[in-house]
Amino acid sequence: MTSPLARRTFAGLALTGAAACAAFAVPLLAADPSPAPPSDSADAAEPSDDMSDDEKIDWKALTEEQWKARLTPQQFKILRKHGTERAGTGKYDKLKKEGVYDCAGCGQPLFASDTKFESGTGWPSFWQPVDGVKGEMVDESIDRSWFVTRTEVHCSRCEGHLGHVFSDGPRPTGLRYCINSASLKFDPAEEKEKDAAEE
Repeated sequence: MTSPLARRTFAGLALTGAAACAAFAVPLLAADPSPAPPSDSADAAEPSDDMSDDEKIDWKALTEEQWKARLTPQQFKILRKHGTERAGTGKYDKLKKEGVYDCAGCGQPLFASDTKFESGTGWPSFWQPVDGVKGEMVDESIDRSWFVTRTEVHCSRCEGHLGHVFSDGPRPTGLRYCINSASLKFDPAEEKEKDAAEE
């Protein structure tokens, strides 16, 4: 069976237990939302005509108001304010369809369904990002909120908060990416196959 990742057409590529994700659900202060100054670099990349609309946007320069206009209140709370949805309430926790989970903020591919597993935590869980543990789609940072040090994961393109990664997952990586459903947008494999067949 072809991997959902193979069906995609995009460029490039410690706590344990069920309560680990829920115990520390608190919003953090947002970073300065003001746009980044333009680059003075002579070799700064110009958007090319073959780039998608999403790839032309400077996601890290969007203001807080621009994000509020693009996202639902729940998505904004989680992606931009580091919030956490209640366990068992996310729409993707029990989803078993084949496809790819994109960032709900900017559309970047993040996780494939063939790396999703039932963790029993109440949040969608994956054993690696779509391009591997050392890939470029999902970044990590240290989260010291609630007097505990954890590893936060976020989208590398828009810096949206996704959840946390823990070292109590299954083989082959032994990792559990504990992700908020509201930070994701599911892209079904069957729709991709249908679109390809119609072209």
